[in-house]
Amino acid sequence: MQKLKYCITTATVSNDDNAVKECEKFLYIEKIHYLCNPKGKEMTNPLVSVIMPSYNSGVHLKASIDSILNQTYHNIELLITDDHSDDEDTLKILHDYAQQDERVNVVYLDTNHGPGYARNKSIERAKGRYIAFCDSDDRWMPEKLERQIAFMQEKQSPLSYTSFVTCDDNNKERGVVIAPENLTFGQLKRDNKIGCLTAVYDTELLGKKYYMPAIRKRQDWGLFLSILRDCKNACGLQEPLAYYRMRKGSVSRNKLGLIKYNILIYQKVLGFSKWKSFLYFYLLFTPTHAVKVLNSKIDSLLYLRKKHKNSSPNI
Repeated sequence: MQKLKYCITTATVSNDDNAVKECEKFLYIEKIHYLCNPKGKEMTNPLVSVIMPSYNSGVHLKASIDSILNQTYHNIELLITDDHSDDEDTLKILHDYAQQDERVNVVYLDTNHGPGYARNKSIERAKGRYIAFCDSDDRWMPEKLERQIAFMQEKQSPLSYTSFVTCDDNNKERGVVIAPENLTFGQLKRDNKIGCLTAVYDTELLGKKYYMPAIRKRQDWGLFLSILRDCKNACGLQEPLAYYRMRKGSVSRNKLGLIKYNILIYQKVLGFSKWKSFLYFYLLFTPTHAVKVLNSKIDSLLYLRKKHKNSSPNI
């Protein structure tokens, strides 16, 4: 309150544009605090370790890093592990941010191992109570961490996730993926419903013992399965708080190429036999995933229609 009074007095007396902007920024942050914590319940502010792998991602890397460093929740460390990039833009961006902001910690791998391995190297260095994820071509909305950490503390949830907006290489919004309100281990076995760029887990409740399996693809699903096998339930915040970039030719868009990795998750993470893994994939995963895709298309159509309607000028 004292800071608010000082802010308003300075802006009013000096009539200084910078003071006015600082006042507006402070009021915006206080508004976010209120929305996250309307009952006045005190929210703790523990360190959040943000895990980011990078590999030749110079085109979108700066926007991704900025979206994390500009969070309204300030107590963060950004742990980037570069997976042996040979792109000069990527290496320069990483070097510059590490020099300019003490919250950014970058490690460079000598050989390429894949994003799961790179994420694990970042998790090993993490000092925070909360572990969060964001890939080097995705972005967070400014209030993402503040809303999500408050949500986790209110729910006493060891693992949480949010809805997210999908966009293309030009940042044009293509749709939305709505997060389920709750998710059990049994439900997650049928298909991954957690967007990695939105996931946060609490090491105080779970322990710092979870890493991604040594598989080139679908490692995030393997991690979440390991966590939910122990904690049984995860909570979803249905408000979209991140942007997932759908790049042409990306690994995640090659669905046929992912089949063997989905089956490997059943074998390596859940310990299923080869035949049980095949049965689970074709009889449970495939229809569940088809329903998820259909629901996402419907949600995206409604989201884009609403957005277009709200942006259209009133006649």
